[in-house]
Amino acid sequence: MIFVIIGRDSPDGQEKRKLHRQAHLDRMDLLDKAGKVLLAGPFTDKAGSLIVLEMASLEEVQAFLKDDPYVTQGVFNRYEIHPFMQVFPKK
Repeated sequence: MIFVIIGRDSPDGQEKRKLHRQAHLDRMDLLDKAGKVLLAGPFTDKAGSLIVLEMASLEEVQAFLKDDPYVTQGVFNRYEIHPFMQVFPKK
C-alpha cells in the first residue's frame, strides 16, 4: 500500500530541523534501502515535508512516525497520513 505523509513544521521547526536532520535522514535511509520510499523531501516554502512510502499497513507507517526525530523532537507540530492510489505515472 502507498501512504502519503504531510508533516507540518512547528513555528520553530526550521531551527529544530537543522539539529535533527541527520537522525531523520538516517532513519529514512533505512526505509529507502528496503525499497519503501517512493518520494520524500521538504517543501521549499518551509511549511514542512512530503513523504510517500510503500508499506504493508497504516500501523507500520504510524510505528515509523512515532519514533522519527522530526516527530519526537518537535520539527513537525502535526502530520497527516493518507492512503494513496497511484494513477500516474502508469507502472
